[in-house]
Amino acid sequence: MTTNRELMLTLGRAAREAAKVLALAPTKQKNDALMAMASKIRRSAADILSENARDLENAKTKELKSSFVDRLTLNESRLEAMARGLEEVAALPDPVGKVMSKWTRPNGLEISRVRVPIGVIGIIYESRPNVTADAGGLCLKSGNAAILRGGTDGFHSSGAIIACLQRGLDIAGLPRTAIQMVPNADRDCVGLMLEGLGGTLDLIVPRGGKSLVARVQADARVPVFSHLEGICHVYVDKAADPGMARTICLNAKMRRTGVCGSAETILIDRAAAEANLKPIVSTLIDAGCEVRGDKATQAADTRVKPATEEDWSTEYLDAIISVKVVDGVDAAMAHIARYGSKHTDSIITGDAATAERFLNEVDSAIVLHNASTQFADGGEFGFGAEIGIATGKLHARGPVGVEQLTTFKYLVRGTGQTRP
Repeated sequence: MTTNRELMLTLGRAAREAAKVLALAPTKQKNDALMAMASKIRRSAADILSENARDLENAKTKELKSSFVDRLTLNESRLEAMARGLEEVAALPDPVGKVMSKWTRPNGLEISRVRVPIGVIGIIYESRPNVTADAGGLCLKSGNAAILRGGTDGFHSSGAIIACLQRGLDIAGLPRTAIQMVPNADRDCVGLMLEGLGGTLDLIVPRGGKSLVARVQADARVPVFSHLEGICHVYVDKAADPGMARTICLNAKMRRTGVCGSAETILIDRAAAEANLKPIVSTLIDAGCEVRGDKATQAADTRVKPATEEDWSTEYLDAIISVKVVDGVDAAMAHIARYGSKHTDSIITGDAATAERFLNEVDSAIVLHNASTQFADGGEFGFGAEIGIATGKLHARGPVGVEQLTTFKYLVRGTGQTRP
């Protein structure tokens, strides 16, 4: 009987061999595979939705949270978005082989810095089946092989999507082992990936809840791209347009409450509270959002629940938000620095100088002016899709797209030079 260790080491070795092929694959061949994958997803919609229904039935049996079920749910429009995402990745410039910079030394040596794939990337994620297509497509375009370990709750959905991706690889003449899925839901397989699969894994990307990401960051023996939480803020400045502030706050929280770019805290300048506090709070509550606030916020609407200290550092991923009145932009930035997760934060203001201060001084991966935090998404940045939002500061930060899934090497061309 094959053990999990033997199984995972086999996946790793196969991925390493596939990565060698992908690193040299022509752009057209990779794009052909991506387009074939998109076509196959569309043609296999009924099969994918049938497998998704199995996962949803299991989720109901477990009485999982509605926000979790929403992330797990697929429908025709979400499958179409998945297929379009692959087509958008195909349309992106190929980062592999791109010359980042080039110069000539006084001794005649020509040096260039060129983008190359990272190698084999392991993606560990939870309930979002769309990650299967996004991660597979992005890794392929950037010349990397991928080993995907989806959550047990989306196991059947991800399996159906993987079948479409591997069929696309077949059609383009690329090894189907370029995109592999861990074929069982055993948690031991996660630990084996974190060990590096015998040196075959070059990078781990976790996408999921706080406990998953914390475990990966603590236990991984290979480099990690990750964010621990998306505690995102919207600050409504005294110079904010009230209508814009209300619209953006509603969208930032309620467009999709379960995504990492969903706003979890709204900060309102005390000087703007009379014009903005009650309208924003009432709009959110009327839309079905629970508001937890400080005393000033509770006074604005009797439906507001008292906020605790814990609320300011909570990623709800649900129709719940905390609201606080602060004394200007300095107090807002201090609050964000203390409670934020360096993910995404936004300021609403008509004052250009205040906006520039916020943009320059808030130390987050994504900082916005007069826009919803829900734009924290690789597709919205023109990346086609994303493999996640990185909140660290090394190599990649913000949406991780095809370019961020490459590293570089130096090519040095000489004419016989030796070093004295």
